[in-house]
Amino acid sequence: MFVDLLMAVLWSISPFGESKVGIPFGIAKGVNSYLVLAACFLANLLVFPIMMFFLDYINQILVKWRPYKRAAVWVAQRAKLGTKDKIKKYGFFGLVLFVMIPLPGTGVYAGTIASYLFKIERKKAFMANALGIFLSSVIIWFLTVSVKGM
Repeated sequence: MFVDLLMAVLWSISPFGESKVGIPFGIAKGVNSYLVLAACFLANLLVFPIMMFFLDYINQILVKWRPYKRAAVWVAQRAKLGTKDKIKKYGFFGLVLFVMIPLPGTGVYAGTIASYLFKIERKKAFMANALGIFLSSVIIWFLTVSVKGM
């Protein structure tokens, strides 16, 4: 059980799944659904400070390397394109909505990058990302528990 919970947490930190994959994985492996929800939400929440540290410090060093710069610009353009209208129109709640949508390409990674690019105050950006992650996690948890109960 511990290994399955750990794998769910790692999926939740991963940019390839976040809690959108971690929660269903943990529940499918038989881990207590409430424990999975809490652990995956908290793991996914950890991404925000890690990404902000990366963007503030590591990114500044790596951007001098041409292949990295090209990839970073591509990712930044995608994050800006996906969030620009929502953030301009709805502000804080636009960012919450973007992070909340349980689809690939949305989530805390893109939300953090958008927060950084649009220079949203850190505390406000963290709260928007946290609320979006929580709502997304609850939606995924509810759907997974409902389907598993069938």
